[in-house]
Amino acid sequence: MQENAEIETIRQKVADGRFQFTAHAADQSIRRHISVSEVHQAIASGEVMEDYPLDKYGPNCLILGYSEAERPLHIQCSYATRTLVKVITVYQLDPSLWIDYRVGRPINDL
Repeated sequence: MQENAEIETIRQKVADGRFQFTAHAADQSIRRHISVSEVHQAIASGEVMEDYPLDKYGPNCLILGYSEAERPLHIQCSYATRTLVKVITVYQLDPSLWIDYRVGRPINDL
């Protein structure tokens, strides 16, 4: 996957409304009080943090992005090769567990 091209295509599809939440992502967004608008914002400003091209559920990636309120979100979604981008899960990052929201803190630092 060419990361820059992939994130741009994901951004465009989401901006065009060509995406859907899996049941899991919908449940998690409701439980965690993360709005669809915040997911839009985070993907629009996001960067691919991890790439899962061989995932058993299909190629996908993990995006780190921020809402307009600076809420840090991880959004796992399918590659844009599908007709619709599937949002697999979404969650807000806990700053006590992350260094700059990009690297998990070692367990002995917690």
